[in-house]
Amino acid sequence: MIKTQERTERSLWLGLLDRVASAMNIAGSALILMLMILIGLDVAGRNLLAAPVPGVPEMVSLSIVAIVFLQSPRTLLAGRMVRSTALRDLLMRRAPRVALILEDIWDIIGLCVLATIAWSTWPTLVRDWERDTFVGAVGSFTAPVWPVKATILAGCIMLVLLFAGQTWRRHSNAGQDV
Repeated sequence: MIKTQERTERSLWLGLLDRVASAMNIAGSALILMLMILIGLDVAGRNLLAAPVPGVPEMVSLSIVAIVFLQSPRTLLAGRMVRSTALRDLLMRRAPRVALILEDIWDIIGLCVLATIAWSTWPTLVRDWERDTFVGAVGSFTAPVWPVKATILAGCIMLVLLFAGQTWRRHSNAGQDV
């Protein structure tokens, strides 16, 4: 009974992480759609009215970073993170336990790298919030930088949790219940 309850609780947490990653992916896709519309309006404004939309280059540069960190968690869950799988696939056929250890090493390295990025992003997020740091030109267009830093932090935290969750799934029966 206790094992079933623990497995259910793990499944709920891992399922919640999956849903949050999907929601972040949807937000990233919506941001891409908004950028496409904005760029289209900017191009039309430049060519038809000789009046570009102010701040488009700044919004695009900030949004690209946000999109990467919004969509990376779902990319990880889908098994689509960029990496070479030739060695892993060979090991899965010939030495599955070694392949699982390799997967664990990949997840631990990913977790550590993303935790480091999150750790180093926090102080800059706080500083940019307190100083009201912005991009653009006063009087023409300005946009705060802190929302992008917050998105980077949120994406990193989700990736850390998902890397840990992948290892958890691999070494428990929780993955079968989700």
